Amino acid sequence: MAGYRSWVFFLTVCAVSLFGANAEIKVTIPVGRLFTYELLRETFQNDFEPLSKLYAGRLYDDPMVFKCSRQNFPDLPEWLRFTQRHPYDNGFLYGTPTSPGKSIIEIYAINKRSYEAARHILVIKATAEKMLPYQAEFFIKLREIEKVLPSSVQDEIKQDLQKLWHTEALEIVNITNALDRGGRVPLPLAGHFEGVYVKVGSEQYFSDCLLRVMKAEHQKQCATGAKVKVPGGCNFCNIPSNCITWCKTELIDLTKQEPAPPAPTMGSGILEDGGDFDPPESPPSRDFFPDYIVTVIVPLILAIVLCLLLAYIMFGRREGVTKRNAKTDQIQLYHHHTIHGNSDELRNMAAERGAPPPLSTLPMFNSRTGDQAPPLQSDSPTIPLIMAQHDPYSDTLPRK
Repeated sequence: MAGYRSWVFFLTVCAVSLFGANAEIKVTIPVGRLFTYELLRETFQNDFEPLSKLYAGRLYDDPMVFKCSRQNFPDLPEWLRFTQRHPYDNGFLYGTPTSPGKSIIEIYAINKRSYEAARHILVIKATAEKMLPYQAEFFIKLREIEKVLPSSVQDEIKQDLQKLWHTEALEIVNITNALDRGGRVPLPLAGHFEGVYVKVGSEQYFSDCLLRVMKAEHQKQCATGAKVKVPGGCNFCNIPSNCITWCKTELIDLTKQEPAPPAPTMGSGILEDGGDFDPPESPPSRDFFPDYIVTVIVPLILAIVLCLLLAYIMFGRREGVTKRNAKTDQIQLYHHHTIHGNSDELRNMAAERGAPPPLSTLPMFNSRTGDQAPPLQSDSPTIPLIMAQHDPYSDTLPRK
């Protein structure tokens, strides 16, 4: 019985590693249509939990970070973009293929709790299809890209635009974040959004409400920055956050676009006979002395002037020790010399272990002769506490 359980455990681990870690999803999308794929955290959570569910019965809701790239390449195809706002949010792959082909996308989910990783393969096959001839791009100010990519929100926006276009044959061509179009990052406050551009297309020509955007009066109001009112009978947004900005509405008629220029014809690759080669004459001689003066002599003169100025500041403006001592008060100068002398005495004592106690520890002393003297009986603050006898500076000190 124990052996049977061991085999079941082994087969479970093998099945998880083979099928769960390398799941492959295949999607087909026409060229010129919006592709959206939501990376659900619950799907990847099941890849991390099977053993916990079997033996511990635990259920987790872990933060995850998704990494998406084209197989054997470091980045995504140029038409495909990825967004995920927070590790607790689902990720979205979205974009509009511009040419038919197949793209293999590797999706790695990194569990921020256990640091495990799961790998899925997404195969996107873009098939050729005719482009919709009439397209319009709208700007929705009160939306962010993560809030528009879910299919339910796309359906709400599509229903409002169908009423505006007066047709149900409407397809979403592309959705772009306003930040990718040069928009500014909004303030992190309530009521401030990034904004998104939604492009839709149809086989039917534009409605009268949309054609009002092309009128000169409407464009003049938008150019002056005045608040443009919604044309009468053209307000079809049931949800305020899905209302469009009329001044940023653009109509695109692909039927009137000029055809691409023809490709250049390939020649034989042999130049035609044009005669002998006539090389150009040598250029005239040029005098480089003015350039030499500007590039060498002038900077050298400036460097010399700066050096002289620096030398004058560093050496010509210094007052010197003698001049500084003459300006210093004699009491302060005597105190300064006393500190230097005591420092030298302590430094000399540090080199010998059996040195006598320093003279500066005596009650009254002469720092040079060592003779003791009775303390001065004076309350004057101008006379130092330690008075040296036979000191060269003692004659300059004031006496009582």
